[in-house]
Amino acid sequence: MSSTATNSNNTDHSKLSDVGLIEVQLDSLDSTHNFAASNGGTPRSKTQPDQKNVFKSKVFIIAVSFSSVLMIAMCIGFLVHYEFAGDVSDMETVAYWHVKLPEQQQVWYDRGIDELRLALNRELNRRRAKNVVLFVGDGMGPNTVTAARIYRYKEEGLLSWERFPHMGLLKTYCADKQVPDSFSTATALFGGVKVNYETGGVDANVPLANCTASLNEKNHVQTILNWAQVDGMRTGFVTTTRVTHATPAALYAHVADRRWESEATMPSEALQQGCLDIGRQLVQHATGRQINVIMGGGRQMLVSNVTDSASDPLDTWAGHSTDGRNLIKDWTDYKADQGVSHAVVQNNGELRQLDAQNTDYVLGIFANGHLKYDHERDQSDAGMPSLSNMTIRALEVLGNSDKGYLLVVEAGMIDQAHHRGNARKALSEVIALNEAVQAVQAYLKKKDQLDETLLIVTADHAHSLTINGHPDRGADILGMAGTSKTEGTPYTTLTYGTSYEGFQVDAERMQRKNPALTDTTDWEYTQQAAINTNENLHGGSDVTIHARGAMSYLFHGVHEQSYVAHVISYALRIGRFRDSTIAESLAELMPL
Repeated sequence: MSSTATNSNNTDHSKLSDVGLIEVQLDSLDSTHNFAASNGGTPRSKTQPDQKNVFKSKVFIIAVSFSSVLMIAMCIGFLVHYEFAGDVSDMETVAYWHVKLPEQQQVWYDRGIDELRLALNRELNRRRAKNVVLFVGDGMGPNTVTAARIYRYKEEGLLSWERFPHMGLLKTYCADKQVPDSFSTATALFGGVKVNYETGGVDANVPLANCTASLNEKNHVQTILNWAQVDGMRTGFVTTTRVTHATPAALYAHVADRRWESEATMPSEALQQGCLDIGRQLVQHATGRQINVIMGGGRQMLVSNVTDSASDPLDTWAGHSTDGRNLIKDWTDYKADQGVSHAVVQNNGELRQLDAQNTDYVLGIFANGHLKYDHERDQSDAGMPSLSNMTIRALEVLGNSDKGYLLVVEAGMIDQAHHRGNARKALSEVIALNEAVQAVQAYLKKKDQLDETLLIVTADHAHSLTINGHPDRGADILGMAGTSKTEGTPYTTLTYGTSYEGFQVDAERMQRKNPALTDTTDWEYTQQAAINTNENLHGGSDVTIHARGAMSYLFHGVHEQSYVAHVISYALRIGRFRDSTIAESLAELMPL
């Protein structure tokens, strides 16, 4: 029986595959040794031939090699995975493959990495804003921004606000028009409500020029300026247009017609009904009276029968007051009666000498009409200040309070240049705005206020400026784009859809004039257009909005233009969000 069992085991062993050889060999040895010992026998002698060595088998070697390669590959995979899928908030910790590429490819790969680094290191500033500075480029549509960028920095450059970490788009239509005007869009920006074309500070219940409806206070739209004043903040605005012009007027006035800047352009019926012009509302109504800083032009609306000159002409498009008013003196008298520190400044010299640290209210009126274009300014003491000069002085005055401030800055002459069809002037005014934004950032950084301030740069509407053809990279944006294949006449890179004297015809050839025969870079050159009208009309495209600082991440997509006022209100906790359950609820969703 023992012999039979042993033979049976040997037979089984000889039939085993090499895969399980080690385990079976050990089992066989143990069982044979134990069986022999239990029967008084002798274990198998060591001199017997050894079984085949499994460690030298080809199958084992292949299996081990394959397993090793697999393990190495898995380790590499895990390392790569954790390297790229780990915390990528800091670009310094993110690895990427360095690939040697041709120079024409490498430059764009390197730029891609640089932009990715900025995106990965972007932080969300969730702190409550103490201050807000809102820049508005009047008429500064996307094509205007692009053209100005190329004009100043060439294609690869960026304007200062284009480096802000957050941006979006604003839809600019107003309550009753697809293409808006500046009064209705400014009311949306500052009041959070879309209103009718050419009305401001009143809702859509007020038709254009309807004095009666505008007197109903239920139809009045309150603005960020009023909300900030209620909360004890300092407020101000700076503009290169008249202080009674459409954009600034929307901050403080409630008017059924933007043309009512003074009594001279108001219908007698409206005057009899008790409607006040914009100039009087600035000086006599509560919101206007509480504004700490007012700077811009518009003397002809505040003071009757002012004298004009070559260096300071009247704006003949707008009319001027003739009722004997002197609202500048009225403003001064009111501040004196209040016993508050105040100053009136009317040129560069007086603005430079202003004791901003010890002044609570400033009225700066630097021109009869609009201020001069920046490239035309007289920079002497007798001349008009730049947008940057006014803005920094405004911040110095507004900063004299621990409660924070709200400042609106309008680059209004962009729009004026476009209306005349002078593209170069418009682009130059964008660059002046760019310098003001740079100056404000440097000022706030020096004051250690950059992170607690919400900076916003946007536009109220676009213009019909287009960028045409296929000019070479690096070409002058004010130059030629190519030649019409149907007319055989050259055309410029920049043209307008509508323009003042823009469609220009060669009477002899009865074709479009050849712009190559003119200096298209001249300051007074009027770009050609498809349609002639009395002035270049607005465009209806969306406009960009850029933001940095406290709460800036709230601009993130395509928004209604009226959204801006609500963001400012929430960021400062003013208006509807002042100590309200709404603010607390939103704060829970977006914890500070």
